Amino acid sequence: MRLSFWSAVFFAVCCVAVLAAQEQPASNEEPIHTLHVYTNLVQVPTLVLQGNRQPLTTQISEKRFSVSIDSGPWFQVTHVRLEGNDRISMSILLDTNAKDFMPGISNDIAGMAPASLTARDHVSIYAMDCGLIRGLNDVPADREMLRRGADAVLKQWTARKGKKDSACKRPVSLWDSLGFLASELAKLPGRRVIVVVSDGRDRGSARTWNEVRSYMQAEGVAVFGVSYIPIVLSGWSAFMPAGKDAYAFQAICELSGGMVSTIYPSLTAKTLQRLVTMMRGRYIVEFPRPSNSTAGAHDMRVKITKGEDAFVRPSGISIPMPDPELEKDPSTIHTDTAVAPEQGNRRILTNPK
Repeated sequence: MRLSFWSAVFFAVCCVAVLAAQEQPASNEEPIHTLHVYTNLVQVPTLVLQGNRQPLTTQISEKRFSVSIDSGPWFQVTHVRLEGNDRISMSILLDTNAKDFMPGISNDIAGMAPASLTARDHVSIYAMDCGLIRGLNDVPADREMLRRGADAVLKQWTARKGKKDSACKRPVSLWDSLGFLASELAKLPGRRVIVVVSDGRDRGSARTWNEVRSYMQAEGVAVFGVSYIPIVLSGWSAFMPAGKDAYAFQAICELSGGMVSTIYPSLTAKTLQRLVTMMRGRYIVEFPRPSNSTAGAHDMRVKITKGEDAFVRPSGISIPMPDPELEKDPSTIHTDTAVAPEQGNRRILTNPK
C-alpha cells in the first residue's frame, strides 16, 4: 500500500516537471507572437422590398449587392446575410394625437411577443401626451410586460377618455420626441429601430424634421411609421396629413432605413407583427472600411443588380476610423485598397429637397 502511494506521488511530480518544461520555451526558439485584431468592417442593415412595398418572395444573392460611398465608384460588397434573429433594440412611440389607434393598442403591442419579438429583443415604450411619458426602458420583450408598459404610458390619456388636457400648455411634439428616442437608442446594442404610431403631424418641435433625419442616419436608427390610410372625400384627405408634414414624416422613415405603413386602425396588430418580420428580413450588408475614409456623416447608396424596381433603404452608415498610432505601428497590416471601397467627394446633403 505504501509503495503504491509513493509511486503515485513520484509519477505526479514527473508529470508536473514535464509540463513545466513544456511551458518554458528553449532559448533558441522563436518568441511567441500575438495576433491583434482591429475593427475594420462596416455593417449596414438594409431593407429590401418589392417595388409595391411587399416582402420579397426569393432571397437575393450577395453577389448582386453593391455600395457607393459619397458617390464614389460602385463596390461589390464582401458579404451579405439576413438579419434573422439578431437582437433588436426597439423603442415604441405612441402619439396620442392619433387617437383612433389608441383604444386596444396595448393588446396589439403585447401580441408582438413571443411570435415576433423574443426575450433576446429589448423594448422601450413611450407616449406623447402632456409631456413625453416612458413606461418601459430597455426590457426583454415579454407579452404581459409589453401590455403593462403600454397601459402605463396611456394611463392619463385613458383617464381623460381621449380628450385633450386643457391644463397642458406645451404638449410634446413629434420631431423632438423622435430625436429623444434616437438619442436613448444610440446607447444600446443590437439593431436599433423606432416604431411610431402617429398621425404624422408635428406640432411645434424645436428641431426640424431634417435635423432629426440626419441624426437618425448618423446613429443607425431606422424608423418604421404606422399611420392612417388616406381616405379622400371630395378631394379632401380625411386622415393622412397633407403637405410638408406628410413628406417630412415619410422622409424621416425612409431615409433612416424604414418605411411608413398607412392602415386602418383595426389592422394595427397585424401591421406591427408584419413590421418586425420586415426587420428580421433585412439584409446585413458588410464591406471593409473605405480605403480613404474620413470622419463625419456620409452618403451611402446600395443597389441590386437587376433590381431596379426594388425598394432599397439602408439604415445609416457608421465607419470605424483607424487609430493613428496603430497606423504608424510597423506591425500593422494595412487594408488592401483593391478589396475596399473608395470614398467619393460628394458629401451627404444637409437639406435634401
